[in-house]
Amino acid sequence: MARKRRFLDQNEVTSGTCCALPEEDLWPGSHCRACRPPGTALCRCSRWAVFPDRGSSFCCCCCVLLCSCCCCGPPHGDPNAQPNKYLSMAESLEATDVENPSLNYGVVVDCGSSGSRVFVYYWPPHNGNPHTLLDIRQMRDKERKAVVLKIKPGISTLAKTPTSASDYLQPLLSFAAAHVPKNKHKETPLYILCTAGMRLLSDSEQAAILEDIVSDVPLEFDFLFSESHAEVISGKQEGVYAWIGINFVLGRFDHAEVDDATVEVTTSSQSRQPISRRRTVGIMDMGGASLQIAYEVPGVVHFSSTQEEEAAKSVLAEFNLGCDVEHTEHVYRVYVTTFLGFGGNMARQRYEDHLFNSTVNNSVRPPSAPGLSSDQPLFDPCLPLGLSDSVVRGNRTLHLRGQGEWSRCQEEVRPFLGLHNGTMSPGGVYQAPINFSNSEFYGFSEFYYCMEDVLRIRGTYDSHKYSRAASDYCATQWSILKQRLDNKLFSQQADLNRLKFQCFKSAWMFEVLHSGFRFPLSYSSLKTAQLVQDKEVQWTLGAILYKTRFLPLRDLQQESLRPNPNSSWLRSSFVYNHHVLSVCILVVALSILLYVLRLRRIHQREQRQNEVLNLLWVEEGEALLP
Repeated sequence: MARKRRFLDQNEVTSGTCCALPEEDLWPGSHCRACRPPGTALCRCSRWAVFPDRGSSFCCCCCVLLCSCCCCGPPHGDPNAQPNKYLSMAESLEATDVENPSLNYGVVVDCGSSGSRVFVYYWPPHNGNPHTLLDIRQMRDKERKAVVLKIKPGISTLAKTPTSASDYLQPLLSFAAAHVPKNKHKETPLYILCTAGMRLLSDSEQAAILEDIVSDVPLEFDFLFSESHAEVISGKQEGVYAWIGINFVLGRFDHAEVDDATVEVTTSSQSRQPISRRRTVGIMDMGGASLQIAYEVPGVVHFSSTQEEEAAKSVLAEFNLGCDVEHTEHVYRVYVTTFLGFGGNMARQRYEDHLFNSTVNNSVRPPSAPGLSSDQPLFDPCLPLGLSDSVVRGNRTLHLRGQGEWSRCQEEVRPFLGLHNGTMSPGGVYQAPINFSNSEFYGFSEFYYCMEDVLRIRGTYDSHKYSRAASDYCATQWSILKQRLDNKLFSQQADLNRLKFQCFKSAWMFEVLHSGFRFPLSYSSLKTAQLVQDKEVQWTLGAILYKTRFLPLRDLQQESLRPNPNSSWLRSSFVYNHHVLSVCILVVALSILLYVLRLRRIHQREQRQNEVLNLLWVEEGEALLP
């Protein structure tokens, strides 16, 4: 008598009884976990055989095939693609390939107060996307050194001899002409921009110097140069150019990626909803004589009065870095202002003048008052402990002795900020609001020196850590500080002058930041630096970025008018990819149809097996009946 096959019950499944049962006693597909064939998706100890999930695998394969077809594109660069930033940084440090005919060049002359410098920049062809900026880099010679040359004195010294201005610039322009390929001269823009020194001259003296430059420079050099390319720029323009240059080097004008911090931006030229883009950085630069701050104001500015609105016009700048004025993706509103006399050295001088006037020039004070003799010096909380110093004005001298009390020094320097009620800015100048919860700043010059030269805590600013370090330094005996300097425990840039005024400058920096600009003590997004991406960033980079912003649009217009030898290939490539996509879709659709038909046949076969099984059960039941 033939054996009767049966399915396993639940107890046999969980106990593994089926492993001891002969194979012929089980219906196909009725196996436990212990004896399931390799590759099955689930245990087959059930009333249905479960084999590998061919349906899921098949669908995945179809999706991969379809996505491959959709992503398939022509073998030329995507204009929207962003270059690898690390590769770009490495390339910018290599010698510029002057043999590359596709490179473009630009020359900027910075005519400063103490001297003039020429910078040569270059950039590869624009990628064709009107939403991206030119990739401008500083030119490097065969030895990989930046192509820069400086001469002294400043051009403002030619106020009495303006006709020699072009001769004054001749060494700089000859230097630039020697590095830019000769065949590129006529298309290389030249900008001669004068700053602080020229601003001090009268309008007529400025005009005479510029007139000589505009008339004589084109006679000797073939650069792309016109009257508008030579100008005296304001402090506001200089600050904006510096802000542009630093944010460009940091990549803050690129399209935002997933992990980037972003801000919602609304400009006066936008009538639509705010746009979300990568957050830019603000900059603060404290030199010896002046203090400058610049940062983006992403939201709409509201004024409390017409007077405040008028004051804001001189410190707010809105500009478009894009090549198309119709697109507002690169429209920025920047607050920028310069505070003369708020630099570290000038602030100390104003402080000493106050001490001198209140002591030596005070006729009411008796001759035995502190400060009038070295035996009875005036104690200064802003000098290191035990340091003897003197302030000389004319033939009179004020004698000082360091007290080294940093907290008292803060109180002494705070009035020199000139704060006014209702303002957040030194000197009572209007300051645009800062969103401290979503902002980032870089501090340069004195911000960096105060933290690094002797305190050695450069990098991210921490107000509590900074306060402790500054307070400890001020309270250290002057003799010990000099010994540490001799033992080279400070940075290489530190000298006796830095040691002497570090206590005052650290307190001044702290008060400027927290009392003047009202940064919270908990603010942790200020980085102090000397270099950006390991290189010094000049405002001239921002200047040429702004000056050449329309060049991509010009190139695109010329490209559209010029016969393109690749246009037929591009069209055929588009048609080719279109057909490939159609074929892929058709193949996937036919595959799905065939798979559905196969499932239908399997289902029909299982139905027939079930009918046979039911018939056997009926026969077995009839045999058991009496």
